[in-house]
Amino acid sequence: MSKLREKTNVGKVSRRQVLKYSGAATLSMPFIGRAWASTTEINMLAWYGHGEKDIVGAFEQANNVKFKPKYYAGGDNMLALIAQSPPGTYDVILSDAEFVQQLNAAGYIEPLDSNDYPFDDMLHEDFTKFPGHWSGNTLYSMMVRFGHLGVSYNRKHISDEEAKSYKCFWKPSVKGKVGHFDWHLPSLGMISLYNGNGAKLWDLNDGAWKAVQKTTMSLRPQVGGFFDYGGTFNSLKNGEMVAMCGIGDWITGVLEKDGAPVASVVPKEGGIQWTESYCIGKGSSKADIVKKFIKYMLSPEGQVKSAQMAAYPGFCITKAGRAKLNAVDAKEAARTGQTGGTANDPITLIKEGRIHYRNIPVQQDLGDWNDFWSEYKNA
Repeated sequence: MSKLREKTNVGKVSRRQVLKYSGAATLSMPFIGRAWASTTEINMLAWYGHGEKDIVGAFEQANNVKFKPKYYAGGDNMLALIAQSPPGTYDVILSDAEFVQQLNAAGYIEPLDSNDYPFDDMLHEDFTKFPGHWSGNTLYSMMVRFGHLGVSYNRKHISDEEAKSYKCFWKPSVKGKVGHFDWHLPSLGMISLYNGNGAKLWDLNDGAWKAVQKTTMSLRPQVGGFFDYGGTFNSLKNGEMVAMCGIGDWITGVLEKDGAPVASVVPKEGGIQWTESYCIGKGSSKADIVKKFIKYMLSPEGQVKSAQMAAYPGFCITKAGRAKLNAVDAKEAARTGQTGGTANDPITLIKEGRIHYRNIPVQQDLGDWNDFWSEYKNA
């Protein structure tokens, strides 16, 4: 039996199912150390944006390396790409946190030395032992950034008050103008929260799962399309869609900074946290430089670059990173609540229990959710 068939405490997935889903700041001294030799290429598997110049350019220049990114959208697709590739293909893998256990169970990633990373500087205690990142006392993936998902909307069509509940997606006047980011986990997770499942939103018995499917299907007449990253961004920008399920500030933040009348909020039913972490690919010959890169992304400079990412913004996870963001970009820190003590402070929302870490289904198989999602899209 494949290790990927073994059920973990966050869900289950098989290799067969994985394949089915295929479809600049000055660097601190520890990160400077140019090797005057031929440029080292680092193969990266990540969400769009992580291998772009605004994130890796300064590190490339200081260390005589060149990132070669391959981009994916959705953890299912990430797993599929690795499953189809020989060991050593990817040197650094950016994984959604909920998929790290599957990477580890399949033997796709190398262990990390926890002493290399600033765990004593984390903004929240959960970040020091983030679910699925450890096997016993061995670290396999290092969290570098996070963000929150909730109601994303156009303020000209949905009021701030209406956006305080997922119910706004059923508003009659936005029929045909509600979009979905085309990935089942965030959208179905939101419907589960709307159904009142709270902290058990991923751990659904048969009755609760059927209820989530029924509620989701009731939204289908409102839906005008299912979009990838670029389509989600553009449909909100041009007004084709005026509400979007399955996303958050990681999309609307870029548009909002450009003056678009859009926003994202965590509604009363609660929000979902996406969490991104770096792993070293099994068999990589570039482990040393990848470790250096991960440490750089956790430095104050790296955390600011992450928060300001041109492709999609995220929240700092270290105290030093947040402090530097406030020092160099107070406007962005205030816009995202990363100033401390405010009602929309990401850490405050976690402490209040309004944020639930994104997971994979516990009582169903990932294939069950994927199959329903296909049925829903074709309805």
